[in-house]
Amino acid sequence: MRTNYIALAIPVFFILIGVELLVGRLQNRRIFRFQDAITDLSCGIGQQVTSIFIDVGLVAAYFYVFNHYAPVKLGMGVGVWIFTFFAVDLAYYLWHRAAHRTNIIWAAHVVHHQSQDYNLAVALRQPWFSSITSLVFYLPMAFFGIPSVIFITVHAFNILYQFWIHTETIGTLGPLEYVLNTPSHHRVHHAINPKYIDKNYAGTLIIWDRLFGTFAKEDEAPVYGTVKPFLSWNALWANFEYFFAMNRESEGSPLTDKLKILIKPPEWRPKGQAPHFIPPVDRVTFKKFETPMSVGSKWYVFINFIVVTVATTALVWNKEYWSKSWLLAMSAFILFTLLVWAGLFENRSWAKPAEFFRLSAVAVFALISFIK
Repeated sequence: MRTNYIALAIPVFFILIGVELLVGRLQNRRIFRFQDAITDLSCGIGQQVTSIFIDVGLVAAYFYVFNHYAPVKLGMGVGVWIFTFFAVDLAYYLWHRAAHRTNIIWAAHVVHHQSQDYNLAVALRQPWFSSITSLVFYLPMAFFGIPSVIFITVHAFNILYQFWIHTETIGTLGPLEYVLNTPSHHRVHHAINPKYIDKNYAGTLIIWDRLFGTFAKEDEAPVYGTVKPFLSWNALWANFEYFFAMNRESEGSPLTDKLKILIKPPEWRPKGQAPHFIPPVDRVTFKKFETPMSVGSKWYVFINFIVVTVATTALVWNKEYWSKSWLLAMSAFILFTLLVWAGLFENRSWAKPAEFFRLSAVAVFALISFIK
């Protein structure tokens, strides 16, 4: 069984989120908004659930290239680990840059940028399909003979490193700013200020941005989100909305434009459409997406969130032992729960009937299990 380092780190993630929340209280700052944070975490839960089925194929592809096409298979020496660290970090930079400049990849990655807040919960707002788009950037490492255990481990820690840089509670870090990707650098990356767009793609090392001309220093207050705001708390819709948006924009266009929109950058428009415009933004006047919700409803969702988090953890750790039918059933139930939360957050008419159905299903399952 492969060690899931990200799953192991989940308790640490929540502890640090708690610390950040406490710091915000002490500084009299509102770092988290309930609906936004739960939506961020819902995206992360969905990513863990969908990765059960997606990552199997991606790992298999790496093994296949390594076993069949690597002319030389490297060992487990320290030099290989160091080389892999730099190779993975460069590959991440290249993929991340492509993800912001190629619509079909951006359609998957955009999920991570939709939050209008910037905190550690945003770090867990992970897209469900990004790993598919990044595979081609990592497969060369299999060809060059890097063992899968080294690649998987280094890649996991590259992703884990990026958790702590999603915060506004840490300022600049002196000389480290020249080498490492820091909270200040990554705040720039998440900002929609026109001067910050498409900057600071780094994973661990900021040297790639400095080397390839995509670096920008944080010198004005960032405003977060996407240029076209995502006005929903729906984690499922978050992962599909941009695909539908591309389809809408290419309706009535020639076939060539329908194909071009997949590989062009997000600001590109088919013939006859108005050019893309990035408006100026100001931290003071910017209005974030909000929906009213009672305190009681928030507590209800929070309690359910704890239950679903435990269920997701159990699912991830037992995926190699549970039957496929049980994995599918549990995954579908978790994703349906995320959908119901979004309905409750947005006061949708279908939300309460859907929640009644969800609770009824739980009661029926519990009764059947008890009788057996």
